[in-house]
Amino acid sequence: MNKLTWLLKWLLKAAIFFILFAFALNNQQEITVHFFFGTEWRTSLVIVILAVFACGLMLGILGMVPRWWQHRRAAMKAKRAH
Repeated sequence: MNKLTWLLKWLLKAAIFFILFAFALNNQQEITVHFFFGTEWRTSLVIVILAVFACGLMLGILGMVPRWWQHRRAAMKAKRAH
């Protein structure tokens, strides 16, 4: 059963990789992102999508950090109480 689970996990990871790779190949058009004060950034669409995804991921993690600290402190207090 362990080898089957490992194989299924590997196949899922491979499928996700190939789907993302095909997505990147299909979105190579050059676009211009306009910022404030006339600043612009010219790059491919997939780079912009990946950059926005990475920024959203970082913001989500930063939003969860205070809750992680709170749970960690509560776990430490509970551990000391026992």
